[in-house]
Amino acid sequence: MTNNYLKSAFRSLVRNKTNSVINIIGLAVGIAACLLIFLIVQFELSFDDFHKNKDRIYRVVSVPYKSGIAFNITASVPLPVAGGLRMDYPQLEKVAAIFGRDGQITIPAEGKDNAEKKFKEEKSFYYAESSFFDIFHFEWLAGDPKTALSLANTAVLTQETAERYFGDWKTAVGKTIKFENKDIYLVTGILKNIPVNTDFPLKIVASYKSLKNVDLTDWVGTEGRAYCFVLLPPGLKASQFNLYLRDFVKKHKPAEYASQGLLLQPLSEMHFDSRFDNYNGRVFSKELIAALSLIGLFLLVIACVNFINLATAQAVNRSREVGIRKVLGSNRRQLVLQFMGETGLITVLAVLIAVGIASSALPLLNNLLRINLELDFFANRFLILFLFLVTLSAIVLSGFYPALILSGFNPIQTIKNKMTTKMAGGLTLRRGLVVLQFCIAQALIIAVLVVVSQLDYFSHASLGFDKEAIVSVPIPSDSVSVSEMEIVRNRLLQQPGIKNVSFSTFSPSDNDYWNADFKFDHATKKSDFPAYFKWADADYFKTYNIQLIAGRTYPASDTLNEFVVNETLVKKLGIKDPRNIIGKEINFWDQKRARVVGVVKNFNDRSLHEQVTPIVLGCWKENYQVIGIKIQPEKAKQTLADIEKIWNDAYPKYIYEYQFLDEKINNFYREETQLSQLYKIFAAIAIFISSLGLYGLVSFMAVQRTKEVGVRKVLGASVFHIMYLFSKEFTILIAVAFLIAAPLSYYFMQNWLEGFAFRIRLGIGIFLLAIGGSVLIAWLTVGYKAYKAAVANPVNSLRSE
Repeated sequence: MTNNYLKSAFRSLVRNKTNSVINIIGLAVGIAACLLIFLIVQFELSFDDFHKNKDRIYRVVSVPYKSGIAFNITASVPLPVAGGLRMDYPQLEKVAAIFGRDGQITIPAEGKDNAEKKFKEEKSFYYAESSFFDIFHFEWLAGDPKTALSLANTAVLTQETAERYFGDWKTAVGKTIKFENKDIYLVTGILKNIPVNTDFPLKIVASYKSLKNVDLTDWVGTEGRAYCFVLLPPGLKASQFNLYLRDFVKKHKPAEYASQGLLLQPLSEMHFDSRFDNYNGRVFSKELIAALSLIGLFLLVIACVNFINLATAQAVNRSREVGIRKVLGSNRRQLVLQFMGETGLITVLAVLIAVGIASSALPLLNNLLRINLELDFFANRFLILFLFLVTLSAIVLSGFYPALILSGFNPIQTIKNKMTTKMAGGLTLRRGLVVLQFCIAQALIIAVLVVVSQLDYFSHASLGFDKEAIVSVPIPSDSVSVSEMEIVRNRLLQQPGIKNVSFSTFSPSDNDYWNADFKFDHATKKSDFPAYFKWADADYFKTYNIQLIAGRTYPASDTLNEFVVNETLVKKLGIKDPRNIIGKEINFWDQKRARVVGVVKNFNDRSLHEQVTPIVLGCWKENYQVIGIKIQPEKAKQTLADIEKIWNDAYPKYIYEYQFLDEKINNFYREETQLSQLYKIFAAIAIFISSLGLYGLVSFMAVQRTKEVGVRKVLGASVFHIMYLFSKEFTILIAVAFLIAAPLSYYFMQNWLEGFAFRIRLGIGIFLLAIGGSVLIAWLTVGYKAYKAAVANPVNSLRSE
């Protein structure tokens, strides 16, 4: 019996080649998209899921206990927190501090013929307490986790890092590495390569006792990337320990900072909570995961819609077959199984093609998202389960309703050939399914247009400073390198392709920042908001073309003598006229005091996700970290070579690197750029599948209405009128789909735009473009078949009448 079903199914596929190809291609593309989305979602949900005690691991984060205080939400905590928690709460199973830094690693030369090797390490060098490896489960290849980091100036490397440095990781233990050409560390252990699905991209972990140039007694300030993790004992709930943390803060922080609180964040939330950063520098919100999952489901649904539409439309053609089978003794159950078997065969073929499509597209997806996904059915048992469920769902969604319709025909009417498309049923359903298809497609089109428009706004928005043709070059921070600054400046300014040069801590727009509260105009009480520092030399304003609106800029100096502030700081102090702040004193930490001599126009100091912050600029040479070099674009190639030579002459022990400022700013929106590309791909897939369905339906209509078209042409109908006849219904259905998709898209995309302090307005143009594009695509899809039907010779269709 099964063999007979398969033979019938195969014959049916061959007999209806066009519809079979449309169904198989549509399902294959839809299932391939679902498969890729599943891999993305599974990867993101798996972050740090491999740690043995993951449900009891928490990160201590800094949050305000009440609103309106001068304090930022941050993942960093004051450096003494870990030691204080161990002392005050011995019931905690483990507590560990970890501190991330960027820098250069130098491998000393071995032997006369070898030269020392230099490596730039970003987001990969950490200081950690030994207890960190009691909390987190990372495998060791060599060394003892209990003692490897117990002494100062010791470090462990990952296998891949050890092989880069020394050739063979097995020979690395006992050798030394140098950090930032200052601190020497003895390698005491080797970690197995860290999994890619972790927010701890460890390559080098030095002992926490080696940490220098930080204040381990400061309970108020926070250093960037200074994290603290705890392992709660079984039975102790996070909500209960959060109450303990309130007492802990009151005990250790001065009373005026008691509102700058601490809170436990579950490890399971660290990858998804956009309020806090992580060491990976990449947060993937659960809202985005939900959106991708819905898109995957919708793509599968619209692929199944094609099958349902074509199967129900073909019902009349197969009615006589059903009648004969019923007369010969087939019951409805057998007919349902037969038609479900046809659907199953189509779906299985589509799944096999989908796996091939997904496998081919995976490298492109990995490159786009900068991740490492693999289509490995042997290693990923959930992938097999997912594919089985998708196959089963596609068979049920695509086949069940058409099978019920076809198996329910009256045999007498079918044999007498009295069946019509209305009697076959499904006309209203087909219209509804076409509306559903284009509703999804248009929603994705609108999403693409909104995201692309927002990205275009990012590219062309005025940031309040000049970002074009400026090269940012990091500089070493040791005292010898600082002494070379003026020599480097003078040599750079002698190059014909260089206009201006400025040394500073940060570029005008930067993800890194330094802030603190302050006292204004000899007040005894601190401000109720923090100021953000941009330590910079006097040429900073000229190099980046930052506009002065009151007073003057400070003169060239190596020490902090005068301040320049921005408009936002003036307004937050309640001063209406910027000229009235000139001459007033700003006091940081009761140590750094200077008069305000100028006010600059606001510029965007961070990404356009955020509002402009209160900024203070001043000279502080010891904290400069980057050179900003304004070049002539037409001489860029030679100028970049000149900059590299000058830099290497001044800092021969360090690795040279540079980045154009506009590229750096564009990287602020990497996630939105990736989202835009994904939406474009999925929108194109949705349109492609929907267009396939339209093509199939129009092809069927052209055959069914051949005689009608012939009669109309004999009676004088024009080609345009015939084409209008075929296109009218679909145009109306697309318009109905738009009326549903537009308000839904507006609601969700408006919510997405709320995440940006600076954003576009959702105007009617985007929605008109979406409906116009959808109608045009539909007309192009149905136009060819409609035109062929319209120009056909009516004699051929009417000769049998």
